[in-house]
Amino acid sequence: MDDNWLVNLVLFPATYLVVLTVFVIVLRRLLGFRVGLVRAVIAAVIGLLLIPPLARVMFQADSAGSLITVWIGLAVLVPMVLLVLAEVLVPPGSVPGPVEWLRGLRRRFGRARRYSQISRIAFRHGLSPYLRGSRKSATQGQSKLARSLWLALEDGGVTFVKFGQVLSTRRDILPEEFVTELSRLQHQVAPAPYAEVELVLRAELGDAPEEVFAEFDREPLAAASIAQVHRATLRTGEQVVVKVQRPGIRPVVERDLDIVDRLARTLEARTRWGRALGVVELAKGFADALREELDFRIEARNMAAVEAAAAVRGGDPGIRLPVLHEQLCTQRVLVMERLDGVPLSGRLPDGADRPELARALLRCLLQQVMVDGVFHADPHPGNILALTDGRLGLLDFGSVGRLDGQLRGAVQNLLLAIDRGDPAAMSDALLEVVSRPDEIDESALERAVGQFMARHLGPGMRPDVEMFTDLFRLVAAYQLTVPPEVAAVFRALATMEGTLAALAPGFNIVAEARSFAGDKVSAALHPSSLKEAASQELLALIPVLRRLPRRLERITGALERGRLGVNVRLFADERDRRVLRGFLNQVLLTVLTATTGVMAVLLLGTTAGPMVADGISLLHVFGYNLLVISSVIALRVLYLVFRRET
Repeated sequence: MDDNWLVNLVLFPATYLVVLTVFVIVLRRLLGFRVGLVRAVIAAVIGLLLIPPLARVMFQADSAGSLITVWIGLAVLVPMVLLVLAEVLVPPGSVPGPVEWLRGLRRRFGRARRYSQISRIAFRHGLSPYLRGSRKSATQGQSKLARSLWLALEDGGVTFVKFGQVLSTRRDILPEEFVTELSRLQHQVAPAPYAEVELVLRAELGDAPEEVFAEFDREPLAAASIAQVHRATLRTGEQVVVKVQRPGIRPVVERDLDIVDRLARTLEARTRWGRALGVVELAKGFADALREELDFRIEARNMAAVEAAAAVRGGDPGIRLPVLHEQLCTQRVLVMERLDGVPLSGRLPDGADRPELARALLRCLLQQVMVDGVFHADPHPGNILALTDGRLGLLDFGSVGRLDGQLRGAVQNLLLAIDRGDPAAMSDALLEVVSRPDEIDESALERAVGQFMARHLGPGMRPDVEMFTDLFRLVAAYQLTVPPEVAAVFRALATMEGTLAALAPGFNIVAEARSFAGDKVSAALHPSSLKEAASQELLALIPVLRRLPRRLERITGALERGRLGVNVRLFADERDRRVLRGFLNQVLLTVLTATTGVMAVLLLGTTAGPMVADGISLLHVFGYNLLVISSVIALRVLYLVFRRET
């Protein structure tokens, strides 16, 4: 007795596991797709739990033996119904798996802590009434509010400091008090303690700073949101600056970027303007750019790319880039030549030619955007030095934009259209730059572009920062999606406008851009440039011209013999064949479902045939089985339909 009990205890789980495995395999095969293992197991367990009550009901009747196949079909049919319902109500991916759920739970706790921290920062600096929309806040002065906002953004960390730096260049949306206070974020960020900086240097360089450098100044020369800069002297005697990443900022940045991504997805899902501007893509571009800035090796490659592109065209006489010491550059440490100058955000040397410096800076950026294809994407005053020799020095290449040849040509066409004052050409160039929707009223867009040009680019008009705001409003009004690469150009130009306004008040950015475009057109029409372009085109055509006589001979020979034909292969693309196969498969399954269903109804409605039980004929048995088969195929069709829609 004890032995039989032990055998049953061992065999029953093993048998149940085998039956469950077979059930899962059958369900997956019948539905035609690889159903998620967890879903299939849950449905199979429910189906197996329903077998005993179904068996009791079935075998109490006299017809149980004849309807055994129907009973088995129902045991399979119930889990299939559950899987189809799960596909409709809870599509795959809508509910995270256990591992994803645990990771998401940890991220939610991290976001909650970050929200709490941000709330405490806002409360500490007196911003909580403004966040609640209290009327009392309106009675307080803007200067006090601007200072509180600056201090709160500084305490918020890297992401908020970056956001404040962008806001500091937008005089079109912020009063002057806010621009003045937020501009401090470009050069007045509290430095990290030297003890923490030394730990980063030891981890990256493998030794103490005093062992690597002949001299190292513990007091930072400048502190920014991501890093701070220290003076140093190499063993060879060269004067350098050491850019050290702030300790422990990466986890905070990742949490903040997760919050930004969730906010962007909410705005794009719930607002029309969010979808029109593509805020998810903009947020993704901001996140990618910020993550790149956290890896100084990328910045080193960016500097090398910008310098190489400038060297190809002979360099910029008014612009200088620091020389890198690559052997000392790591992910969190960057060592470069020390340039003698002051940031544009500070006090410039006496006698500095501000308009000429502004002109050189703008032409350098336009040259990088339209000719080189690689450009400085964050030219705020803190990243630009006014050197003692009268030139400008570019710093911080952590954020660099890149444009391919097609986009560079589109931007050039846009500037040329502005130079000619042609609304039609500008609207065409704008449609080349952005991603257009399926339906757009091009005539209305052309009229809106004409009004934009008359408002900001007409005779005697001096463009201001509102021009960029109106341009973005125009893009949003016609649901034009700005690609991240072009958005980086617009962002760099908007930042540059703020920098130029601080450097040389009254500087006409559009007039200088027109002059630059005119110079480029004149250079392109120069005989030597035309000769070079013609030579390049001819070199590209030589292989085609070599093959042309032979192909013409084949065509004329086939014509002469009457054998010229055109071979068109239908469904040559595998994607087209896959779509056709899926469509035919679904149609055939639908027809088969309808046919077996009609046959089942006809057989169940007849009274003829040999009787196998009381009131049940053999034809009824066939009808019940056909009804089960029809239901199984119908569920497969439904599963295919809902599976393809997800």
